Amino acid sequence: MRYRGIGMNLLRTLSILLFAVGILITDSFNNRAAAQSKNDSLIQFSGVLLTRDSLDAVPFATVMIKGSNRGTISDYYGYFSFVAEKGDTIEFAYVGFKEAYFVIPDSLDRKNYSLIQMMDVDTVILQEAVIYPWPTKEQFRQAFLDLRLPEDDKQIAMRNLERAELKERMENMEASGSESFKIANQMRANQLYYAGQLPPNNLLNPIAWAKFIKAWKDGTFKKKKKGRY
Repeated sequence: MRYRGIGMNLLRTLSILLFAVGILITDSFNNRAAAQSKNDSLIQFSGVLLTRDSLDAVPFATVMIKGSNRGTISDYYGYFSFVAEKGDTIEFAYVGFKEAYFVIPDSLDRKNYSLIQMMDVDTVILQEAVIYPWPTKEQFRQAFLDLRLPEDDKQIAMRNLERAELKERMENMEASGSESFKIANQMRANQLYYAGQLPPNNLLNPIAWAKFIKAWKDGTFKKKKKGRY
């Protein structure tokens, strides 16, 4: 009886192992068949994107399989190439162009497919927007009335050539280099002229007194004093 029980347990263990091996073999076969079927549906999808109106290349456009995150980007010449499946819907998108779609035929009998996809320009016309820097028309009117246009070169030149302007510039202008040199030479000449003797004293000069009295009556000193302020 003891050996009979051991035999039954061994038989049961072998049955379980055979059943597990059978399941593994079946799953492996199914996976291999599914992989083979999937490989049969894969193709190399290539193409070029062109504008419909001028046949120019559309560079760096997005080429994606709709409903997934798989795809690629066209190069500078609009060319693209990537692996897709038969029956996939390919979406083409680029800024300034309308989105385009293409369905890869599921009845292909080869491993590659090429396409020339035309892209249409997406023209968007926006409504006119007028922006004013003033919230109300009254403020715009007041700002227009208070506007002070800058002077042009002619107006600046005419203002600088007015007699009052020229007179003020003349009175406030300092001596130039040549004038300072002339005055210095004149003072040096006077010193040399009266060298060795006393210079004349204008307090005893009647002509100088006559000029002083005349200037005082004419108000010359008053005008100069007023001009200094």
